[in-house]
Amino acid sequence: MTDYVKWLIKRILLYLVNIILAFIVIFPIIYAMSVSFMPDSEAFQYPPRLIPHSFYLGNYIEALNSVPILRFILNSFIVSIIVTIGQILTSSLAAYAFAFYEFKGKNIIFAIFLSTMMIPGEAIIIANYLTIRQLGWLNTYAGLILPYLSSALGIFLLRQFYLTIPKDYYEAAQLDGCKRSEFLIKVVIPLSRPAIGSLAVYSFLMTWNQYMWPLLITSTDDMRTVQIGISMLQWSDSQSFGLIMAGVIMILIPSIIIFIFGQKQLVDGLNAGALKG
Repeated sequence: MTDYVKWLIKRILLYLVNIILAFIVIFPIIYAMSVSFMPDSEAFQYPPRLIPHSFYLGNYIEALNSVPILRFILNSFIVSIIVTIGQILTSSLAAYAFAFYEFKGKNIIFAIFLSTMMIPGEAIIIANYLTIRQLGWLNTYAGLILPYLSSALGIFLLRQFYLTIPKDYYEAAQLDGCKRSEFLIKVVIPLSRPAIGSLAVYSFLMTWNQYMWPLLITSTDDMRTVQIGISMLQWSDSQSFGLIMAGVIMILIPSIIIFIFGQKQLVDGLNAGALKG
């Protein structure tokens, strides 16, 4: 057996394993989409059906009429986009200071930032709630957004990427009279697009999938996000799996689209940031 044949067999086996694993991962989504197009009579059949007899759109119509799901999606978009922009801005500025500035206690402050990543969100959620309540921001966009405008992970990710930029660029820019802010905007940020794209995708998806914080501070339908609103499709006296799955598919579509278009930036940014510590 030649080396080429061995290589070809390995590649085929590798692709087969990847296809099998990918199918296992996406099968729940495919099945949920299939159930969303079934009436209850088909959804409760035994053995379960994988493909509906016909594409029944009643579940989607009922989901839109039962709860203001489009409002939930809009709220999640507003919160996720603003949080993403806020984390990019704050992380870029903080990472720039940690990577290019020299000041007393820099390493200690950076270590403190990293240590906050080990604190579970549930441990500080009550303190955040009391602060937001004192500010009078319960059931508002400001209350949903403010606690998440900065991220220790984002600062760490961008700082690691900034360290891969040669210091010669920074020194040459200073000799040419370039201000620090201009160097950040014109040199560092354009070179850091993979890391910034990675942070943007991560921040958007994490904010979109938040459950505990929106549940705690929102009290009306016009401020609820998708993860809270989807639970309103369930009633204690009846359950329609097709209706619930239709709502789940509608709130999954935006996050899936963001992930598909941003997965390259996500992988490139994480790999690039890991090259230098």
